Amino acid sequence: MSGAVDTGVAIRTNRVTRTFIYLFLLLFALFYLLPLAVMLINSVKPLSEITGGNMMALPDVWTFEPWREAWSSAQIGVQPTGLRPYFINSILIVVPAVAISTIMGALNGYVLTKWRFRGDTILFGMLLFSCFIPFQIVLIPMARVLGMIGLAGSVPGLILVHVVYGLGFTTLYFRNYYSAFPTELVRAAQIDGAGFFRIFYRILLPLSGPIIVVTIIWQFTNIWNDFLFGSSFAGQASQPMTVALNNLVQSSTGVKAYNVHFAGAILAALPTLIVYIVSGRFFVRGLMAGSVKG
Repeated sequence: MSGAVDTGVAIRTNRVTRTFIYLFLLLFALFYLLPLAVMLINSVKPLSEITGGNMMALPDVWTFEPWREAWSSAQIGVQPTGLRPYFINSILIVVPAVAISTIMGALNGYVLTKWRFRGDTILFGMLLFSCFIPFQIVLIPMARVLGMIGLAGSVPGLILVHVVYGLGFTTLYFRNYYSAFPTELVRAAQIDGAGFFRIFYRILLPLSGPIIVVTIIWQFTNIWNDFLFGSSFAGQASQPMTVALNNLVQSSTGVKAYNVHFAGAILAALPTLIVYIVSGRFFVRGLMAGSVKG
């Protein structure tokens, strides 16, 4: 009987503990979601309701005009273009930069783990060191390089900047992932006559799905949310979304159109939010996939 009582107490204690944990997590979730909720509510309100002091209340009149204005007709700098052209600029920057840095990082990780050479550890250490260099330190050298090669103030120039700065991270991810991959398979493929790229594309790359997802999420988030490089190296026609959002807020004169600003901020954050909702659960799984050998 005592064993049954003890079991019941243990079960009740476990349920109470789980309840407290869930309530604690729910509290934190509400805390972090509150700003997003305020932005969503006020982005579909007329400005008169916001200026009337009803920011936390649901709209009396629902309108999507602030979204339309933020997307297509809001004043960005000197032109009422909305955020649409700058959204396209961000896509044109992010997609090639993520693809190039991911492919180069995979090749670097492959070489540094399966095709060892003299000084490879030093080279990896230098790439790893680049991950810890503050953004501000590279601004002037990078500006000079972009000017010398004729890419200053252009979308290709921003792609180059993000590829160079992200290469250390992508190399680190793939190097750690491939270090747990059996080298014997690579050697067996060499004995069968497979070359460098054939081994990479036929053996390693098909098994790299988890770490590719990690790299894409990391690079996409960093590049899309970047403001410093975009404001430093972009020209008027190549500014990314984050710079345009700042200009949207700063260009407003007189009464601030808070509903338009909220809608613009959500539009700017929407791509990264979608990426994390769709594939965020693979992020930790991919990070852990190459963390333990054997």
